[in-house]
Amino acid sequence: MDWMTLSPEEWTAVMLSLRVAIVATLVSLPFGIAIAYALARGRFWGHGLLNGLVLMPLILPPVVTGYLLLILFGRRGPIGAFLADTFGIVFSFRWTGAALACGVMGFPLMVRAIRLSMEAVDTRLEEAAGTLGANRLWVFLTVTLPLIIPGIIAGMILCFAKAMGEFGATITFVSNIP
Repeated sequence: MDWMTLSPEEWTAVMLSLRVAIVATLVSLPFGIAIAYALARGRFWGHGLLNGLVLMPLILPPVVTGYLLLILFGRRGPIGAFLADTFGIVFSFRWTGAALACGVMGFPLMVRAIRLSMEAVDTRLEEAAGTLGANRLWVFLTVTLPLIIPGIIAGMILCFAKAMGEFGATITFVSNIP
């Protein structure tokens, strides 16, 4: 089949998949950077637990992840009910829920790539910036962030690719999108 001869319904499906994958990737990015930073630089109680929670979608079957999302973010779930009642935000059975499911499934891949990139940064560079008077945020923005951009790009590509191919969690959580 020639790609130029797609029907309008097929183009709608392609555009929806692209939209979901892009939103999932962009919304996951700030959280991915923050979690990767905590895992790469932080030494705190629960470090291993946080790492395990982040990697959980990789080891759980996708349908189980989708079911857990439905339990948590459904209209009657603890998070979903709060979001719906307080802000009017509903995820289940909507395209935004598909983006959430895809983001959750791609999140571990993004965090891992960013974390590995962050761990490769020589901490002496960050310490040197600190001794010159820069606070931690400024050190991160001017030293660490530029050095980890390849890892961020790799993480975004992995998250986007996983989101484009995600089916199990999405169909369980958002089963009425054509």
